[in-house]
Amino acid sequence: MILTQFTKHYETTERTAAALRHYRWIARHAKPLRQPALIVLGPLSLTFEWIEGRPVRPEDLSLLAEHLGHAHGAAWHSDLRSAALSTPHRFEDGTTFADYLGPRKAVLRRRHEQGYLPNESSLHAMLDLLEETAQGPFAFYKDSNLRNFIITKTGDIVTVDTDDLSLAPMGYDLAKLIATLHLTYGVLSEQAVDAALCAYNAAAGRHSSRLGATDRGHLDAFLTLHEVLTAPYAGRNGYHYSRPLQPHLRGTS
Repeated sequence: MILTQFTKHYETTERTAAALRHYRWIARHAKPLRQPALIVLGPLSLTFEWIEGRPVRPEDLSLLAEHLGHAHGAAWHSDLRSAALSTPHRFEDGTTFADYLGPRKAVLRRRHEQGYLPNESSLHAMLDLLEETAQGPFAFYKDSNLRNFIITKTGDIVTVDTDDLSLAPMGYDLAKLIATLHLTYGVLSEQAVDAALCAYNAAAGRHSSRLGATDRGHLDAFLTLHEVLTAPYAGRNGYHYSRPLQPHLRGTS
């Protein structure tokens, strides 16, 4: 049997409507991201064309980084030039997608409660780091988990699972891709990460001279944040590896 469709189911009509809204926003404002065609819209489901291909591997990192750079640059030029990371972004119909700071502060506090941040000092260090990274220009975050991209036989990149969007600094979603590659395949080489960042910056910079300036310090800060935010998933769902907690976060109370 050859699959031609894939259906995603949602618990509420509100969740369905939000997923559809985000899909359409990307189609309009982040056109470099190719998404599967939407075939059927139901009250609690969305049905898309089935895409044949493979998941992302470490050797694809620079290609994906360039792809994300183009998407983030296009979205900034199209709709995000006036965005603020502490304010939800407003759609044309008056609805919004999440800001950068608020949701991540809540998750960091939850990680502390769960024991992934061992004491108050480490929690405050992470909250301070989050604040330090809240600098423009701004892109969007769509959770660039390596499993949310499909590489087709012709080498095209198809983006899936765009249900949730939030604002984020340039480079933050690239860091999520790198973090999930680390967790799946083991820590990547410094050369591979540097090459990906160069590819990302070059692509984003083609959309505006204001873009393309994410440096390695910012990328490492984003990686530290993702390390804590994704901590509960290490050892699960194909994440075979974990990275040691950064020394300044271990601390003692």
